Amino acid sequence: MVTGELKNRIDSLWDAFAAGGLVNPLEVIEQITYLMFIHDLDVSDNMREKESVMLGLPFQSIFAGQVTIGDREVEGRLLKWSVFHDFPAQKMYSVMQEWVFPFIKNLHVDKNSAYSKYMDDAIFKLPTPLLLSKVVDSLDDIFNLMEKMKDVDIRGDVYEYLLSKIAQSGLNGQFRTPRHIIRMMVELMEPSAEDVICDPACGTSGFLVTAGEYLKEKHKEEIFYDRQKKDHYMNHMFYGYDMDRTMLRIGAMNMMTHGVENPFIEYRDSLSEQNSDRDKYSLILANPPFKGSLDADAVSGDLLKICKTKKTELLFLALFIRMMKVGGRCACIVPDGVLFGASKAHKDIRKELLENQRLEAVISMPPGVFKPYAGVSTGILIFIKTNHGGTDQVWFYDMQADGLSLDDKRSPVNDNDIPDIIERFHNRDKELERERTEKSFFVPKEEIVGNDYDLSINKYKKAEYVPIEYPPTEEILDKIFELDEKIGVELQELRKMLAEDA
Repeated sequence: MVTGELKNRIDSLWDAFAAGGLVNPLEVIEQITYLMFIHDLDVSDNMREKESVMLGLPFQSIFAGQVTIGDREVEGRLLKWSVFHDFPAQKMYSVMQEWVFPFIKNLHVDKNSAYSKYMDDAIFKLPTPLLLSKVVDSLDDIFNLMEKMKDVDIRGDVYEYLLSKIAQSGLNGQFRTPRHIIRMMVELMEPSAEDVICDPACGTSGFLVTAGEYLKEKHKEEIFYDRQKKDHYMNHMFYGYDMDRTMLRIGAMNMMTHGVENPFIEYRDSLSEQNSDRDKYSLILANPPFKGSLDADAVSGDLLKICKTKKTELLFLALFIRMMKVGGRCACIVPDGVLFGASKAHKDIRKELLENQRLEAVISMPPGVFKPYAGVSTGILIFIKTNHGGTDQVWFYDMQADGLSLDDKRSPVNDNDIPDIIERFHNRDKELERERTEKSFFVPKEEIVGNDYDLSINKYKKAEYVPIEYPPTEEILDKIFELDEKIGVELQELRKMLAEDA
């Protein structure tokens, strides 16, 4: 959540665009994203150079020597944010318009890459040198503040706050999955160097970025000292689909900034016949659209065989099953209605997960997790594709706190179940004896089947009633009479005071 000075800086930056004549919120976000990307190219290039030196690996800076832009040769260092941000406004504007922007548009040699697809139509729209100078200065201040807050996922929060500007402007607002929830899901699934990871509703690629960062932390030597595994990580591991080109552009740049050279980020209606992916991915991480409905004629026929419905949250579950390889794992966020809905489609998808796949866990999250953008109650489903069943019992966890207040402010608090969820999930053999009055427990498949495949935790959790001892009735009555007498005395005193004042 962006607050305090950082929020004020971003608001000032937004106001600067409006004063400069750029008022379309989507265009403003795109221009800010381009500039943040240009800054991050400089930072990540320096970081990768230092990492290569430490690891003893060869490194070629993208800014080294002379850079060809059109039919001109330009000194590469002049394209670095840390160099041109000190130029006078007019010179900075010329460098940005004539050199830097053409440079980032043609940065990727693979013209079929995600980055190239979504940068080909990128246009530099800042109208004046003065506005560019103000924006660059504002961004420098914002980057300095973000640097001081490096322990927090501040980049994701800044994106979230920018996206909230779209909603405030009355356009189709979008909200991101909180990064600490994404990180929890990634840690629950423990991606490996061999995984092929997909988010069929990727937005700004938050799940893919976080999975990539996890792999860097946990499997750095395994991946980056092995040519084949490094090539897989850079070019064949990450897949994301969405129907919003602005989000795809941000997502592609987000992945590239985080060191993934060629993710497969593509414009696609994942639920339509256009998506032919089947038995392809070993890991799916997703937060698909909630509460949406669509024309059944547009939906892929094989999804409707699993679950005949127009509800997107149910169809996406059917899609995940189809897209994964046998043995593939999925962690996805669903609205609570998916867990207990009484319609035939709701029951069919839950039956599919329990009877034909292996449903591992249901994590119930509190309603405030998506505030201030939505107050819907949600859960996380974790399952493995087997096509032959395998569910014997399901692990439930009742998350009550995520480290932030559950109101619109989402301020930090001490209560946080996330570390406990991760620890218990990876040690479920120790969970077998837990009582249903605790935060987590197992429920046998047969019991769930007997309850119409209901997966809501409240169906199985038992409340712990602590008996309260009250005083005897006569003692309570004596107290009431005593209070009544006191009230009578006080009223008499009040009447005397009013009579004296009359």
